[in-house]
Amino acid sequence: MATKGQKTEQTTTNTIEKLRNLYRLQLIDSEIDKIKQIRGELPLEVQDLEDEITGLETRLENYENDIAELKKQIETKKQEIKEAELLIKKYTEQQNNVRNNREFESISKEIEFQTLEITLFEKRIKEFTVEVETKQEILDKSKEALNERKQDLSAKQDELEEIIKENQKDIEKLQKQSDELSKKIDSRTLNAYIKIRNNARNGLAVVTVERNACAGCFNLIPPQRQLDIKSGKKVIPCEYCGRILVDKDILEENPPKEVEPEIKPTTKTKKTSKTKK
Repeated sequence: MATKGQKTEQTTTNTIEKLRNLYRLQLIDSEIDKIKQIRGELPLEVQDLEDEITGLETRLENYENDIAELKKQIETKKQEIKEAELLIKKYTEQQNNVRNNREFESISKEIEFQTLEITLFEKRIKEFTVEVETKQEILDKSKEALNERKQDLSAKQDELEEIIKENQKDIEKLQKQSDELSKKIDSRTLNAYIKIRNNARNGLAVVTVERNACAGCFNLIPPQRQLDIKSGKKVIPCEYCGRILVDKDILEENPPKEVEPEIKPTTKTKKTSKTKK
């Protein structure tokens, strides 16, 4: 049966191993980040171009629909003009067979109304035609812009794919190591690590103590807290940035123990007896 001291020692050993795995995981993930940084702004540029192309395609579709609708309205107005002309012809023939002035005036008003309708239809046709020409000009320019953006996107994608191919094997190897280490860490601690890492600008969730300060935010750490970190008895976060703090020698399997200064025994000097005069 394990004694209380043995249990405490086992708990400390487990915590130290957890901290080691966390720090190893951080080192591997940081290497993956460095490789991805080689790609620079290319992924963002590709995404921006893809979004811009999607927007241009939507814009083109809207303009094409607008132009088609305007042309449809122009044809409708032309048809209405033909119908109005037929009515004018019909009413003109009826004027020749009227029996009184009242009928003549009534037919004259219908002819006048249809004539005004034709004038209005022609005006609408001119307006629609100008609008079609304006939208068609914008449409043509948008098509040119779309083709240019597609060429830019193709070039950027080729450049990005080339960089990815160069580093893909390294990333896959490191990612496999990261996945294996993640399995050795309990889910609660791992989730905390991922959360801190996602919130940190540089992706650092686990940092060492360097020159008595947190290597993440560079705030000074009190001496007693440094001793607690060095002991590895528990997971200690930085009071300022929340990153997990570990001793810089955490990866050493048997870190050197602090050697207490050796106290040399003091030699007693023999007392010389005074001679009596």
